[in-house]
Amino acid sequence: MKRRQWIQQGGLAGILAAGTAPAFAQGLPEVRWRLTSSFPKTLDTLFGAADNVAKRVLDATGGKFQIKTFAAGEIVPGLQVLDAVQNASVEAGQTAMYYYFGKNPAFAFATCLPFGMNARQQNAWWYYGGGEELYNEFLKPYNCYAIPYGNTGTQMGGWFRKEIKTVNDLKGLKFRVGGVAGQILLRLGVVPQQIAAGDIYPALEKGTIDAAEWIGPHDDDRLGISKVAKYYYTPGWWEGNSSGHMIVNLKAWEALPKEYQQIFAAACGESNSMAMAKYDHLNPIGLKKLIAGGAQLRVFPKAVLDACYTATQEQYAEWAGKHPEFKTMLTSYMNYLQEEVAWFRVAEGSFDSYMSQALQKKRS
Repeated sequence: MKRRQWIQQGGLAGILAAGTAPAFAQGLPEVRWRLTSSFPKTLDTLFGAADNVAKRVLDATGGKFQIKTFAAGEIVPGLQVLDAVQNASVEAGQTAMYYYFGKNPAFAFATCLPFGMNARQQNAWWYYGGGEELYNEFLKPYNCYAIPYGNTGTQMGGWFRKEIKTVNDLKGLKFRVGGVAGQILLRLGVVPQQIAAGDIYPALEKGTIDAAEWIGPHDDDRLGISKVAKYYYTPGWWEGNSSGHMIVNLKAWEALPKEYQQIFAAACGESNSMAMAKYDHLNPIGLKKLIAGGAQLRVFPKAVLDACYTATQEQYAEWAGKHPEFKTMLTSYMNYLQEEVAWFRVAEGSFDSYMSQALQKKRS
C-alpha cells in the first residue's frame, strides 16, 4: 500500500469532494470495528480526532466501513489499549505508544524521545526517514500495526505546587509524567507516576502527587489542573513533539480490503495535519486564559535542563546496551535528528528568533 502517493493524488478529500464514495464502495463488504481510546471525551482535541477519523472513513465508504469509538474506561482503561488491540478484544485503538515503554523502551520512538525531534521532524522521520518501516517491523510480534493520527507539538513542562529553582528541588517529587521521561527523571530523584488523563486532577487534589504534566494550555485547562497547582513550567523537554497513533490488530488490518486500508490511512493522515493545526489555534487562547486565572508561568532553569539532558543520554546508552530494537531505532532516529536540527537552525530557527524579538519590541 502506497499511502503517500494516495494522499498526494487527492486521497480521502478527493473521494469526498467528488461525491464518489457510494459508487466506489459498491461490491465491497460491510465492516464494523470497535476502537478504544486512551483518552476521555473531555479532551476534545485528542478523543475528537478518533471520532473524526471514524466519520471520514464512514463517509468515504458510503457507510460500509463503520468504526465505533469508545473513550478510556468504556471498554478497557486508557493505559491498556495496546493489550486490547493485541489480543483482538477490539480491532483498533487510539493511544500514545510511549505508554507501553515498560514492555520495551523502543515503544517510545513512535511518540517522541526526550530532547528529540519536533513535530515536523518526527513526521519527516516517520514518513520518509525509515521510521514507519522500522517501527511496524518492531510491532509485528505484538500483532499490531501503527498509523499516526495527530501531534500535539512541543508540550509544556507541567504544573507544580512549588517552584523548581535547582536540581535538588526535583528530589522526592511525586510527578505525574508519562513514558520515558519518568525513567530519566528517576535518575534525578523524582518519583514518577504514570496516571491516565482523567485521574490527574483528583490525584493532585488529594496530594497523591506533587506535580503533573499533560499536554499544553488547551487540554490542561480542560482538565482543571491549574486549580490545584499554580506554577506552570516550560519547556516540556521530554516531548518536543508527541505523535499519537491509531493501532490496528494486524490480522484485522490484513483482512481489510485494500481500498479500506487506504481510506483508513488517508483519514489518519488528514487528522495528523488537522490535529496539529487545531492545537496551534487553541493553545495561545488557552495560555491567556490560564494566566488570567492565576497560573504562574515559569521556565526551567538551564542547570536543571542540563542535568536532565545528561541523564537522558545516560539512559539511552543503558537501554541501547540492553535492547537491540532500541539501539537500532536510536541510531536511525539520532542520525536523522542531527540532519534535521542542522537544517532547522538555518531557516526556521533564524526566522523564529528574529520574529520573536521583532514582535516583542513592537509590544513594548
